[in-house]
Amino acid sequence: MGKRARRSLNSSLLALSCALAALPAWATEVGVVGLFPGKAVLVIDGAAPRTVQVGAKVGDVRLIAVESDSATVEIGGKRQRLAIGQHAYSGGDSGGAQTVSLTADGRGHFMTTGTINGATVRFMVDTGATSVAMGAADARRANVNIRNGRPIMVQTANGVVQAWLVKLGSVRVGDVTLHEVDGTIHQHDMPVVLLGMSFLNRMEMKRDGETLTLRKRY
Repeated sequence: MGKRARRSLNSSLLALSCALAALPAWATEVGVVGLFPGKAVLVIDGAAPRTVQVGAKVGDVRLIAVESDSATVEIGGKRQRLAIGQHAYSGGDSGGAQTVSLTADGRGHFMTTGTINGATVRFMVDTGATSVAMGAADARRANVNIRNGRPIMVQTANGVVQAWLVKLGSVRVGDVTLHEVDGTIHQHDMPVVLLGMSFLNRMEMKRDGETLTLRKRY
């Protein structure tokens, strides 16, 4: 290889390295699906469940401790305590734009899986809902205490019912996370959580055919 070719190759490699360094770091996701003495079964970035011993590290995730009802993990340098079924996230470039794209189902609904306070839920985008509305079972899994909420009456398809207005610590959809989001807790179970305007008002929403893109504004 001649000097000119080597210089060209080196320049290309340097440009590629700079481009890769400029790319945002993707978030790491960890979920707890099982607990045993001194061990936890973790799902990391959607991979197959993996049994991890206390003190062991898998990628960016280290298992710190295991109790009878929860595991403490260190992810992205931060420790989080997770019960079975809960997820935690880290990483991502906080300076970059947070966006998520959703595809409409056969009925034209935009459905997606996300988390509330680390607990996995099934969302349906609903611009007619004033807040993030969830049923009693989802609220319990997300450790939402209605005693801290304000009792209200809401109109539903079955008439006016009792509900509670609360603040949700975190609501995550894809790479978008919002904190202190208004939520409404219904006294009965609901098939999905309605992703209402208390979340959507903080998004730029763009629809292109069957795709809805949400971009975090603040």
